[in-house]
Amino acid sequence: MIFDKQALFSDDQAITATAVSTNVIDLGAPDTPKHAAAAISQDVGRGNAASLRVQVTEDFNTLTSLMITLQKDTVENFASAETVIEVSVALADLVAGYVLPVEAIPRGADQQYLRMNYTVTGTDPTTGKITAGLVFDGENWAA
Repeated sequence: MIFDKQALFSDDQAITATAVSTNVIDLGAPDTPKHAAAAISQDVGRGNAASLRVQVTEDFNTLTSLMITLQKDTVENFASAETVIEVSVALADLVAGYVLPVEAIPRGADQQYLRMNYTVTGTDPTTGKITAGLVFDGENWAA
């Protein structure tokens, strides 16, 4: 698995309460081609898949579940964040090595900024870390 440091949302980020990813990915402002009436729309979920990997790097404790959400917005402070993907993971699965069952960013990631949001259900954990980001290519091991 090849992670690009500039395409990481979370790099072994400790999740000890509801939090957003340490990093925000800026896809760049849509540009308006010469003589065009409007900017080109962008959607990283269209065309060739943009591989996404969200992996637990340290076992979680005490929480009931963790909601992992990919969010988009037109402004970097995510004043009006919208959900692109949302997956709830139970504590039993939040062990080192677990990979979220989402392999690529789906259609709808069509705004300039992307980030992850981690919502804790139950008691705040004292252990648990996640690495998440865009990757060169997902694993595809034959069984």
